[in-house]
Amino acid sequence: MKKRHTEEQILGILKEADQGKPVADVLREHGIAAPTFYRWKSKYSGMEPNQLRQLRELERENAQLKRLVADLSLDVRMLKDVNAKNW
Repeated sequence: MKKRHTEEQILGILKEADQGKPVADVLREHGIAAPTFYRWKSKYSGMEPNQLRQLRELERENAQLKRLVADLSLDVRMLKDVNAKNW
C-alpha cells in the first residue's frame, strides 16, 4: 500500500488543526477522510520531528529483533527435530 502523505506531512497537517484551523477545512484542503485524520491524531499527536525519527528507528530495530527471534526459534526447532530422530 502506497502512502500519499509522509509522516512529516502528517505532522504538519495535525499541527494546522492544533493551531485552530477547523478540522473540516484541513480535511478538505488535504483530501483526507475524517477517520484517517483521527487515526493519525491518535498515533502522532504531540510528536515532534525528532521524536518521529526515534519512533521510526525503534520500529525498524523491533522488526529486526523479531526476525532474529523467528530465525533462532526455527533453528532450535530444527535441532530438536534432528536430535529426536537420532535417539
